[in-house]
This record gives sequence, C-alpha cells and structure tokens, in this order.
Amino acid sequence: MKRFLLVLLTILIPVTGHAATAGKQPKAPPTPPPTVVTEAAPVALDGTELFRIRKRVLSLSPQERARAITTRLTRLADNPLTPRNPVTVFDGETSSDLAAGELVLMVVTDQDAVAEGKTRAVLAREYAARINATLEKHREERSLRRLLEGGLYALLATAVLIAALLFFRGLFPRIYGRIDSWRTDRIRSVKIQSFEILTADRIASGLVFLARATRVVLVLLLLYFYIPLVFSFFPWTSGYASTLLDYALAPLHAMGSAVATYLPKLVFVAVIILVMRYVIKGVSLLFAEMEKGSIAISGFYPEWAEPTFKIVRFLLIAFTAVIVFPYLPGSDSPAFKGVSIFLGVLFSLGSTSAVANVIAGIILTYTRAFSIGDRVRINDTTGDVLEKSLLATHIRTIKNVDITIPNSLVLGSHILNYSALSREKNLILHTSVTIGYDAPWRTVHELLISAALATERILGEPRPFVLQTALNDFYVTYELNAYTDAPHAMAQTYSDLHRNIQDAFNQGGVEIMSPHYAQIRDGNRTTIPEEYLSEGYQPGGIRITSDKG
Repeated sequence: MKRFLLVLLTILIPVTGHAATAGKQPKAPPTPPPTVVTEAAPVALDGTELFRIRKRVLSLSPQERARAITTRLTRLADNPLTPRNPVTVFDGETSSDLAAGELVLMVVTDQDAVAEGKTRAVLAREYAARINATLEKHREERSLRRLLEGGLYALLATAVLIAALLFFRGLFPRIYGRIDSWRTDRIRSVKIQSFEILTADRIASGLVFLARATRVVLVLLLLYFYIPLVFSFFPWTSGYASTLLDYALAPLHAMGSAVATYLPKLVFVAVIILVMRYVIKGVSLLFAEMEKGSIAISGFYPEWAEPTFKIVRFLLIAFTAVIVFPYLPGSDSPAFKGVSIFLGVLFSLGSTSAVANVIAGIILTYTRAFSIGDRVRINDTTGDVLEKSLLATHIRTIKNVDITIPNSLVLGSHILNYSALSREKNLILHTSVTIGYDAPWRTVHELLISAALATERILGEPRPFVLQTALNDFYVTYELNAYTDAPHAMAQTYSDLHRNIQDAFNQGGVEIMSPHYAQIRDGNRTTIPEEYLSEGYQPGGIRITSDKG
C-alpha cells in the first residue's frame, strides 16, 4: 500500500506543477554581468618571462602585483647569499605563499588557479620551479667562468671587427682606383639620340661615391651588430642586445614578409616584362629589315621604319605598364595613388608644348618633308638638316651656325627643300638681270648662257635657258635658269655665276644698267671696265643742237 502511494505521488506532483505554471509566461534567463577583461601583466627576470598575473588581489591590480613580484625577485637574485632553490611553497586554506626564507615573493589565490585552468597547489609549485630555475640561471650567468668566457668571446669579436675594418681599408681604395681606370675605356656616356644625359666622368664619379657610401654602410652595420653581440656575452647588458637586434631584425622581418606576400605577383610581373621584352626585340628586327628594304610593304617607305618602331615600342611599354600596375606592391594604397595623380597632373601641365612638338615631329616624319642631309629653308633659316627628332629639328646654316627649331614651328612654316628632287631631276638655279632696250635680246641670251656654262657645278645638260619675264618702261628683265646637282653649294655657285655674268657682259660690250630715268649719254664714258675696252676708246662728243637756224 505504501509503495502504491509513493508511485501515485510521483505521477501527480509533475502534473500539478505543470498546471500551476501553465498560465504563466516563461522568464528569460538573467543577463550575466559584463566581463571586465584585464590585461595580463608579465613577471620577468633578466629579460626572461616567468609567468603572467591575470587577477586582482584585494586592491592590487595585476600590473601592481607583477611589479611587486619582479622587484622582490630582483632583490633575491642580486643577493649573493641566496642559497640554491630558495623558493618554497606554503599552502593555506585560501591561498598558497611562495617564500624564500622570511621573504614572501608572491601569493597564489584560487582566482589565479581558475584563470590558468589548474589547481592552486599545482600552479604554485610550477611558479616556484620556474623561479628557482631562473635564479639558478641568473647565478650561473654571473659566475666567474661565464664572465671569463664572455670576455674571451668579446675579445674575439673585437678582433674580427678590426680585421674586417682593415680589410675594407685595403679593398675600397683598390675599387676607387679601378673605377678611375675605367673612365676612358669601359665607362661610356649615356645618351638619348644626340642628347648626352650623363658623361663618363659623372658616371665614374657616381660609382666612386656609391663605393664610398657602401663602405660607410658596411662599417655601420658591422658596428651595429658588433655592439649587441658583445652585450650578449654579459648578463648585465644582454637585455640591451636583444633590444638592439630587434630594431634591426624587425624591419628585415617585415620586408621578408612583404616579399613573401607579394612574391606571386612579382613573378607575374617578371613574366609579363620578360615576354614583352622579347616581343619588342621581334618588332625591332622586323622594322630593321623594313629599313634595309628586305621587307617591302606597299605605301610604306624605308625611312618610316625607325620612327614607326619607336611609336610601336612606346605603345607596347605603355600597354605593359597598364597590365603590370595593379600587381605592383602598394598600388592600391592611397599614397601610391596620390603620387600617381600628382605625377599625372605635372605631366599634363608641363608637357603641352612637348606633346605638340612630338605630334608635329610624327607628322613631319610621315609627310617626308625633308631628310637628314637635305638643304632646306624654313622661314628665314637656310641650311642642311643635321638631325630630326620627335621634339626638334637641328639645322646647320651655310655660316656654320647650329640652329634648333621646335617641330611645332617647323610644321607651321613653309619648308623649301632644295635637295628633294635634285637627286633625280636636278635643282634649277635662277637669277635675273635687267638690260636696257638698246641691247639686242639675242645677244643678252647668248651672254647669259655662256656665263652659265662657264660656271662650275652648272650642268651642260639639261642646257641653261633664259626667260624674259618683264618688259618694263626703261629695261627688260631677263631670268637665267641653269641646272645643278650640287644644292649644298648653292651660295658658292650663285657667286661664281654672277661673277661670270659680269665678265661675259663686259666682254660682249653690254652694260648691265637699268635706268629708271632719262639719261644723257652725250660726252659720258661707258660703265664697262677699261680692261674690256678697245685701245684708243674715246667717249662720243657732246651733240648740242640749237633751234636757231
């Protein structure tokens, strides 16, 4: 009967409890208080971290506890009377004390054990073992044997340093002398076309400066690594050694990490540049054959090969830069973008005239207005073309004056090319004389043609010819036209021709005069020089008539 009642109560109690709570809303679990995260404070001796303090004790923060424990450990380690393994553990009801004799180093609480996930007794003995081991290491590092070893190692490092400095002292002067000996034979000037960017002397001076800078850097690096090395041999300075090494190794580690991160991108960039380099070489060979005439394309002249190759090469390099740019380290950084925008603005503002000259140079190239060596006249400048580039044209005048004209000005001017057709059809030189109506025109023609044929560099075939270009009030204008195949000697040819015209007309007894007024010849001598006159020449008398009969 009792067993039945117990079973009945077991069934009814849950039902009754459920009925009682059926009409009530379930309560949400209480929100736990915010957890205050306290930064752990390390406890260290001689630069070696022993453990970290994570919990407070009464009013002491973890940082204050760590500083107090570190101070006691330092005092205990510096005491020469401290025995071996001095730290022992004394377990209490709520805490465990770590003491060395009468000196209590620290207190390990249950909260410290919970934070480390261990029991208080186990955690306290681990701390004691670490402290004892560190104290023993501290004692060993300051023993006489270790100090003597440190001093010996320091002397050895000093000897190596002195040997390295003496080696540099003998090596680098030889390098300086070798660079100086390369000034005349191995070092060449850097030029872009005819523009000399760097002379051989400047390059040699720059190499000497680079060698001197390398020497200084190597000496500083030796000293920088020598000092931490010597510091590491002695316990009192070993902490400074690690700090100094961190200053040097941290940037190297960052650089190595960056290189490792960007290595795949750099490999991609290297492959693209390598492929484009060989593409440019192939294009260069193609245009070289076109310049030689081995490959002929209808409507494409051989002199177009070099400038066309430069344009194609520029486009290929620009295309490569566009592809490679996103893969460069730091290309997506704001600083890189800012520098790119700044350079773009500078280029756009400062290259307006340069771009105009480049476009004009391209137009002049493909219009074949002139070639290297042609005798041309541009505005008031007459001379031979020495060089034509994308920016300017260099002309040497007949007075041996080198003139540089921007291509934009050349393109906007009238260009007279005296050499373009002279290679096939010869150049026609022309000069004019004016003779009075008293001289027969056939005689004038003969005299002019004979003067032309007597002139050096004037061709006999095609034969010179004369045109009467004007019948003026008092004289006739005769234009002599003669062929020459030497346009570069125009000035001298014209001078010789004019001299021969004077001689021919003097010998023919024809005065080169163009009277614009009524002249009275009566009683006046002729203007022909005396050596061309006959013996006994006398001017005509004065013929005066009178109206009186």
